[in-house]
Amino acid sequence: MSKELLTPDYIFEASWEVCNKVGGIYTVLSTRAKTLQEQFRDRIFFIGPDFWKGKENPLFTEYDNLCAAWKEYAASHDNLSVRVGRWNVPGEPIVILVDFQPFFAQKNDIYTEMWNRYQVDSLHAYGDYDEASMFAFAAGKVVESFYRYNLTDTDKVVFQAHEWMTGMGALYLQAAVPEIATIFTTHATSIGRSIAGNGKPLYDYLFAYNGDQMAQELNMQSKHSIEKQTAHYVDCFTTVSEITNNECKELLDKPADVILVNGFEDGFVPKGSTYTGKRKRARALKLRLASCLVGEIFSDEDTLIISTSGRYEFKNKGINVFLEALNRLNRDKNLKKKVLAFVNVPSWVGEPREELQQRMKSKETFDTPLQCPFITHWLHNMTHDQVLDMLKYLGMGNRPEDKVKVIFVPCYLDGKDGILNKLYYDLVLGSDLSVYPSYYEPWGYTPLESIAFHVPTITTDLAGFGLWIKSLKNVHGIDDGVEVLHRSDYNYSEVADGIKDTITAFSAKTPAEVREIRKRAAAVSELALWKHFITHYYEAYDFALRRAKERLLNL
Repeated sequence: MSKELLTPDYIFEASWEVCNKVGGIYTVLSTRAKTLQEQFRDRIFFIGPDFWKGKENPLFTEYDNLCAAWKEYAASHDNLSVRVGRWNVPGEPIVILVDFQPFFAQKNDIYTEMWNRYQVDSLHAYGDYDEASMFAFAAGKVVESFYRYNLTDTDKVVFQAHEWMTGMGALYLQAAVPEIATIFTTHATSIGRSIAGNGKPLYDYLFAYNGDQMAQELNMQSKHSIEKQTAHYVDCFTTVSEITNNECKELLDKPADVILVNGFEDGFVPKGSTYTGKRKRARALKLRLASCLVGEIFSDEDTLIISTSGRYEFKNKGINVFLEALNRLNRDKNLKKKVLAFVNVPSWVGEPREELQQRMKSKETFDTPLQCPFITHWLHNMTHDQVLDMLKYLGMGNRPEDKVKVIFVPCYLDGKDGILNKLYYDLVLGSDLSVYPSYYEPWGYTPLESIAFHVPTITTDLAGFGLWIKSLKNVHGIDDGVEVLHRSDYNYSEVADGIKDTITAFSAKTPAEVREIRKRAAAVSELALWKHFITHYYEAYDFALRRAKERLLNL
């Protein structure tokens, strides 16, 4: 008989990305909020850093009446400066933004305590370590203060810390309020990402790497130390995929207690005629942009629009192998359509190109290319950019005879970039195919978002998402909406060929076949909705609450 799961009465989650959109963790938290709100209405609290004093944060709405009495108490008794409001995402959960600046004055004492109690080595800290740790500590203080003021020891409370940046909050609470059950989630080990980003082979030699030794070699001791010690000391250690769990076992010497697979909320995927209209407009805009840049007419029927996007991690995200594949595709005799490939990767962006803006505004058609006919915005470092360098190296110049044209959009698609002026989600659905050939990708939201928007995708089995797809019985390649290519430390060339061959095969599909593939892609994405994956969180809550109970008995 299955045991009854212990369920928390209150949940606190701390992350650097609460109301602060910088990466994939923002997507994890903001899409999951609605599912948890339905279950724990206003008993789940997200805690984020308050960078926005006196500035408008479009993601956060402050409400003076929320937790008003506690806020006053926290200010007078605990010297905590907090703002309480709601996160402007589906579910509108309560958010506490904390000003962590005042804690810098106690930094050395905090670090000493962390060393004495948990052997956390902050001696080699640099860069964002101090800032993250002061926020983590402040988040711990917020939960302690809230607990002391509003709750009792009969309330079952869980605190979940995301990434090394909030580890110190979990460790602080273990000592300060041992009644609270702690969960720590690493979305990618800092040392694994660093090994991969430094061009060292991660996978074939994973068994041979020593995390502590690599941290020393790569100057990552402090981040690695807080991550490792938190993983070992919390009540429940979690990660987001099997592939990252392998890293945790080898590099942190601790496997996850529960794997929290990342889900998805499809509420913002438009339906029916709204979808059709948005897709039409996105395609028209992309074709017009290409036409203005390259000086060539692109027709909707004869052009395959392909895209990749994400953080500018040239090797980790597989941007290099994508460009290599496009170069090979350009010489492929079997390619049935023109290809427009968009690289949507925020770089060190300067101004939107004025002459491109003028062309986009005019009603004319153009038959001459602009200078640099492959980039939408000028960069501060035009001569030292990895995408531009590789295009140059490969000799790809968007010439009239090239069947494959590459367009680099080096800015955040926030609707205000000066050229496209549309949000990412309003553009992604204009593609025919997306490509995410990641080398290092703990989960991989971009391919999942792509198929949710009915755009079939190509990814690899080094992404957590790709591995999950391979575990499904009925998905066998691009005809079912997702192609998962095998990727290792050393098969770059085979991956490039795999991408090329998949795009070529796709270019020969009939409109009816493409419609069917798009339908199947969307159906696969529905298997990854939070309503299916949230059960893993309930397991983690149960695990942590039982551990905390045991821990209290031993105190």
